[in-house]
Amino acid sequence: MSVTPPAPLRLLASVGAGTLAGLAAVGRFAIFFGQAAGHVLRPPFYWREFLSALLQIGYFSLPVVGMTALFTGGALALQIYAGSSRFDAQFAVPQIVAIGMVRELGPVMVGLMIAARVTSSIAAEIATMRVTEQIDALVTLSTHPMKYLVAPRVLAATLVVPVLVGVGDLIGIMGGWAVAVTRLDFATREYLTNTVDFLDATDITSSLVKGAAFGLIAALTGCYSGMNSGRGAIGVGRATKSSVVLAAVLILAANLILTEMFFSK
Repeated sequence: MSVTPPAPLRLLASVGAGTLAGLAAVGRFAIFFGQAAGHVLRPPFYWREFLSALLQIGYFSLPVVGMTALFTGGALALQIYAGSSRFDAQFAVPQIVAIGMVRELGPVMVGLMIAARVTSSIAAEIATMRVTEQIDALVTLSTHPMKYLVAPRVLAATLVVPVLVGVGDLIGIMGGWAVAVTRLDFATREYLTNTVDFLDATDITSSLVKGAAFGLIAALTGCYSGMNSGRGAIGVGRATKSSVVLAAVLILAANLILTEMFFSK
């Protein structure tokens, strides 16, 4: 005759099982990251896959990044003007738009756009290859899947997303400038001078470093979810969904850590 444990013990057991499962998932992801880094650093390297990933992640993401940055910068200028007018500090609009876009909004916005567009695409592509046994075919042809599928995409995203962040920062600042000049009666020369004078090297460096980290996270989570997807259409769908969620959460967590590293006193 079995004895049912008390409710507190059952709750404790469920919490413990969930914690162990979470730690195991973190360990698997860390091992996957180590394997991907090892294949990036060791030959051979598939340059055709790398260049294709550069185009898919970088060039074809420019329209969505540019439009999002433009509208975000314009809305940010309006919000800052409306808030600062309560304290007669409207003159601070160029400085706050610049620092807000370069330090935070630009990198995070681009990172989340890449997670939505690129991470999901990578996860769906690799998961479909897994379901249709194309990955097994690569192994049969003596081609390592990590080296052929993962390494080029991870390296391409790490290198090209900082460029997208730089473009997004610039377009966001120009969006704020356009709104400030056309709607808020700012002079172009004064606005741009205040923007350039206020930013320093640390702001720009932090933005580009965040871009590299977010690109790495976006590509790595897409590859990880695709390589570990379940079978069938349901497995592909779950891999795609989980990759975007995981990438977004990790990008926001990494943003907090990097902001603390660069700007804590």
